[in-house]
Amino acid sequence: MHIETERKFLVCGEKYKLLATSCLHMEQGYICRSEGRTVRVRTSGEKAWLTIKGPSSNGLSRLEWEKEIPVEEAKDLMQLCTGGIIIKDRYIIPATTTFPAGAGQTETKRPHSTDQHNGRFFEVDEFFGKNEGLTVAEIELGSEKEELVAPEWLGKEVTGDPRYYNSELTRHPFTEW
Repeated sequence: MHIETERKFLVCGEKYKLLATSCLHMEQGYICRSEGRTVRVRTSGEKAWLTIKGPSSNGLSRLEWEKEIPVEEAKDLMQLCTGGIIIKDRYIIPATTTFPAGAGQTETKRPHSTDQHNGRFFEVDEFFGKNEGLTVAEIELGSEKEELVAPEWLGKEVTGDPRYYNSELTRHPFTEW
C-alpha cells in the first residue's frame, strides 16, 4: 500500500492529444463508496485491476492499494458496481515538475518516460457516455511539496472538488450538472 498524492485539473482544448505517448480505453465501476473510501474495478484492454482507496483529509493525498486481477474476474465484479460505469480514453503525457533542492532553490525535473516509477506524467481522461464533454488531467506527485510546470492546455485546478472524483461521476454524471 502506498500514499497517492494527486492533483487534478480541467483541460482546455485538445492540444494534449498531440503530446500523448499512448492512449488507453478504460471502463471502471465502484463496488463500494463510504466515508471517502472506495473499492474500484477497472479494465483496460487485456488487463484489469481492483483498487481500494482510503479517505483524504485535504483532497490531495490518500492511501491506495491496487492489485492486477484477471479480466474475466473484473467483468464479473462490474456486475456488483453501484451507479453507472465510467467509460473514458486515457492519454499519457510526460510532465515537468519541480521540487525543493534546498536553500530556497528549486531543481527542475525534465519530462521522463511514462514509466510510473521513473518519471512524472499527466493522465488525461476524456469521458464518454453520461460524462461526455468532460476532460480532466491528473498528475501523481512524489509529495505534496512537489510542484508541476503547467502546460498551456492545463485549465482550472479541481483537486479536492468531489464533483470530479470518478466515483462521484457515476452518481452525478457531468451531463446532469
